[in-house]
Amino acid sequence: MRPKTSMFALVSLLALAACSEADAPPPEVIRPVLSTVVEPHGQTAQGFAGTIQPEFSADLAFRLLGRLVARDVGVGDMVAKGETLAAIDPLALELAAQAARADLSTAEAQFANAAASEERQRSLLAEANTSQAVYDSAKQSLDSAAANVERARAALAKSEEQLGYARLFSDFDGIVTAVGAEVGQTVSPGQMVVTVARSDAREAVVDVPDQMAISLRDGDEFEVALQMLPSLRAKAHVREIAPQADAATRTRRVRLVLSEPPTAFRLGSTVTATRVSSASETIDLPISALLEKGGKSFVWVVDPSASTVSMQGVEVMAKASESVTVDGLKAGTRVVTAGVNSLAEGQKVRIPEGA
Repeated sequence: MRPKTSMFALVSLLALAACSEADAPPPEVIRPVLSTVVEPHGQTAQGFAGTIQPEFSADLAFRLLGRLVARDVGVGDMVAKGETLAAIDPLALELAAQAARADLSTAEAQFANAAASEERQRSLLAEANTSQAVYDSAKQSLDSAAANVERARAALAKSEEQLGYARLFSDFDGIVTAVGAEVGQTVSPGQMVVTVARSDAREAVVDVPDQMAISLRDGDEFEVALQMLPSLRAKAHVREIAPQADAATRTRRVRLVLSEPPTAFRLGSTVTATRVSSASETIDLPISALLEKGGKSFVWVVDPSASTVSMQGVEVMAKASESVTVDGLKAGTRVVTAGVNSLAEGQKVRIPEGA
């Protein structure tokens, strides 16, 4: 009987061992992930070609239709405030002013006559030698004559003001940058005749690629160098960024205010505007590394000691079609670059050798 009992015990032990192996949990699957170690940019300099343009300029035009009889300035001439730049034929305006003076003289004479008539009728009415109706008519004639005098004076003032429109002058000191009409040409009201720019307020105008312009902010510092003489430089800062990119070139126009520019920075000069940025502030990542949730941006950071991932918030500084510039990561951090939507907090991962 002993051999049978030993055999039964052995079979029981084998059955229990098989049940224990079946009940044991499967080994944890450690997911391999693609990742990259973020590093700050080296100090980069981005240069953009542009020109020196005036910060303030005005297109000067006549307010009246007329034939241009004089244009005393050309492109590049310096002009002073109040200096006559051009003139149209004033003959018709002078004749209109002369007619207005004659009308005023007539109205004043009629007013004097009506005033004398009203005074006589008032005296007669006081002595009961005339009727109230006759006096009222004289008073009405006096009031009408007074109104005609006011109308004639207003017409004369208007004609004299229009006579002043025959002369075109600048409201500030500056330099002529363009002309739009020649002597003998008939110009329409509002047609540009001369463009005057202030020479004391200059700025650099550059076209920046749309993807780079997104990261620019008002007040960002630039260094502007004259292309003909690169040693001549001036500090500048962003004053204005075009709200939309040019449909053909996909660039945005950026205006930079110059700080104490050299005299050689003349209007129309070609310059190079350079923006020097420290890469320690921002880091570039593939667009696939960015996880957006609840209106915020995150990345998965790998803990090398525990081989786990954790979610970390970042601030997106600029976004392109294949890359994103973020702030909030330290140099040397390993970030997952693919499959970010299927990871979980604290999940075990494996970094392939050589990654």
